[in-house]
Amino acid sequence: MKNERLAVNAIRILSADMIQKANSGHPGMPLGAASMTYELWMNHMRHNPANPKWINRDRFVLSSGHASAMLYSLLHLTGYGLTIEDLKQFRQMDSKTPGHPEYGHTQGVEATTGPLGAGMGMAVGMAIAEAHLAAVFNKPGFPIIDHYTYVLGGDGCMMEGISSEAFSLAGTLGLGKLIVLYDSNGISIEGGTEIAFAENVGMRMEAFGFQVLTVSDGNNLKEIGEAIECAKKECSRPSFIIVKTEIGYGCPEKQGSAKAHGEPLGTENVQTLRKTLNWEREFPFDIPKEVYEHYKRAGEEGAALEQEWKNLLKAYIKKYPEMKGLWRQYFEMTPIVGSNVSDGGEEWEKGVLATRAVSGLVLNQLKEKIPNLVGGSADLSPSTKTYLIGEGDFSKGNYKGRNLHFGVREIAMAAIGNGMALHGGLRPYVSTFFVFSDYMKPMMRLAALMKLPVIYVLTHDSIGVGEDGPTHQPIEQLAMLRSMPGFYVFRPADARETETAWNFAVTRNEAPTALVLSRQNLPQLNPRKKETILRGGYILIESKKTTPDGIFIATGSEVALAVKAAELLEKRGISIRVVSMPCTELFDEQPEEYRESVLPRKIRNRMAIEAGSNFGWEKYVGLDGVCITMHGFGTSAPANQLFEKYGFTAKHIAESAEDMINKNAVYGR
Repeated sequence: MKNERLAVNAIRILSADMIQKANSGHPGMPLGAASMTYELWMNHMRHNPANPKWINRDRFVLSSGHASAMLYSLLHLTGYGLTIEDLKQFRQMDSKTPGHPEYGHTQGVEATTGPLGAGMGMAVGMAIAEAHLAAVFNKPGFPIIDHYTYVLGGDGCMMEGISSEAFSLAGTLGLGKLIVLYDSNGISIEGGTEIAFAENVGMRMEAFGFQVLTVSDGNNLKEIGEAIECAKKECSRPSFIIVKTEIGYGCPEKQGSAKAHGEPLGTENVQTLRKTLNWEREFPFDIPKEVYEHYKRAGEEGAALEQEWKNLLKAYIKKYPEMKGLWRQYFEMTPIVGSNVSDGGEEWEKGVLATRAVSGLVLNQLKEKIPNLVGGSADLSPSTKTYLIGEGDFSKGNYKGRNLHFGVREIAMAAIGNGMALHGGLRPYVSTFFVFSDYMKPMMRLAALMKLPVIYVLTHDSIGVGEDGPTHQPIEQLAMLRSMPGFYVFRPADARETETAWNFAVTRNEAPTALVLSRQNLPQLNPRKKETILRGGYILIESKKTTPDGIFIATGSEVALAVKAAELLEKRGISIRVVSMPCTELFDEQPEEYRESVLPRKIRNRMAIEAGSNFGWEKYVGLDGVCITMHGFGTSAPANQLFEKYGFTAKHIAESAEDMINKNAVYGR
């Protein structure tokens, strides 16, 4: 017991020292929750510090990302490769210990967290992934996918709506391998939680379908351990463990108050903390040898657990050799089908089809070649065309189903998609109407930060939504998503561009992709090679003059309008180059020589045509160009009337282009 108390206090002391040295950080939770994290990591969680990517490890998500000092202390002590020097660089430039945990940056961090509640949603996604993969791969006597997802959060996480959305779904699905640890200390930044958060959280979680357990003393390791084991034994529903803690434990000056949350304790208080905890070392970052010896057990036991699992996997492959290829396809993301994952054939090149309809056809081709393509919508699959035909519904009674029903829970859906991608083994997609990407944006941003290959199918992409009116007609959302670093946005003009966008999305392993698709039917444009479309922007129709009189740059449903407008102008002796720009991010990545060949600097008569905000188009049209875009919200009316009202007709585009060309000629541009 003495060694355990010393080991727990090592987490507290290291956390306080890190924060004090940085003169920045959040000591409250690390001091209060150190006991529960110690107990979990050392006595219940299956993990191997020598291999943080072991497929069958238990996952631990720190949803309260501001408590990163506690996580870094655990990673250091248990042997994940963080050194004392790394801890000393807490919150400093280019360190491995940034202010909030960052996936892919610090070894052992399972998810980028910070926005409160986000980790709760991502943990649900991890638990869904575990359940599905277990259903696909496990055989009698061979539980090769068999692990838990633990997530730790506090009062702030529970206040955020994303947690309720995600836990409601987790309870409905009966995710028995999900265990939530709730650091219940009754304090928020502004004071006691009763000022804004007075509900009975346990009753709420019971209503969601969770087993609810309570630990009355957050420093009682035995009580914490018994609660975790009780949670692990409950297979039919997720578990929620309320752990009563005291924020800032061990620092009498700040213990139990909001002052402990988000500011360094101060030099004198850190010394007092040492005395209160009976910590005999005077200097910062000075950890007794016996503490490191004690924590070695995590590595030794973890290595043995992984080796045991490797032996099981070897025996599994020997008995079921037909599963070896499938295993590789799931967990190595093997590009067995290359870049041409689907092939629409001639039928997609004829007639008129909404790009959402084409997307549904492509998706159901892809599912045959990519068995780990799994996803669903926020209660909209009949409209977004995202249902995998014949693949079953993921449910409490059928975890093998590939269709997820997220319900009307957009932000949780996006977080769950992140969690599925973080878990590994699956290629997730999620879907809703484009305008509701507003609800999803915080989790889409985290996907971009983590470089996760989550696919977003966003339909009903413009005023073409029609009668549903301005609440459902996206205007500024394209600009919003395009402004996000590391995020690819496709707005395809026809079947060929839609198919190419999907091919890009499913073969991209280090970035999220959004497919922004039309509700209304669109004509098919002239055939183009996928390699051309994957340039992001390309010449669709070339001018009949050596030097075009102007350039139209259009996306989505407006590309066909641009082609018609160019035809009208040709009859007036004005020759226009039409550029389709399905993905500005890809176009911007092209060599300068290519971009110059498509949009030559000397041609200053340029027009951007898109039924959305003009924000961002300035860099393509320049000071002399014109944008035929939306300059306000839409209104409720049939789509064809709306396009005419707001100037999205070939006639208006042609007239505006002619005015632009004439005006620039007057000023010698």
